[in-house]
Amino acid sequence: MRFLFLLFIIIPIIEITLLINVGQAIGAWYTVGLVLLSAFIGVNMLRYQGLSTLARAQQKINAGEMPAGEMIEGLVLAVGGALLITPGFFTDVIGFCCLIPFTRQLLSKALVSRFTLVAASHRRSPFEGPEVPPGPGNSRPDPRVDGKGDTIDGEYRREDD
Repeated sequence: MRFLFLLFIIIPIIEITLLINVGQAIGAWYTVGLVLLSAFIGVNMLRYQGLSTLARAQQKINAGEMPAGEMIEGLVLAVGGALLITPGFFTDVIGFCCLIPFTRQLLSKALVSRFTLVAASHRRSPFEGPEVPPGPGNSRPDPRVDGKGDTIDGEYRREDD
């Protein structure tokens, strides 16, 4: 809830304040020019960095690896691009931080560690099933037993092609 408050109330207030102060210092048209210039530079940086990240992801896929880091970086790039298109200097600074490779990798690592921490706190053991209170009709069938109550036994061997 605090995040939404920050996103929709505090950031626009910061942006308006910065735009007014810069407009008073250098003039309204120069301020508009700076906003447009930062958007133009940001879009070009986004294109270059996006293609670079895509090429690294393609290399990992061709090597048979999962491009997880590149996927997270792509997400950070998308957020950075959206922030750069949004008019304002505060969002431009955050957007440029998302596009600079060093800070983008730091943000990606922070996101991965945050999501890993959240996922680990909600993870259950694969051997645990859904919690069902004991009672009549609430028992789960044993996967080793067929529907008639007979035990199924078998063997397998792996044959490589």
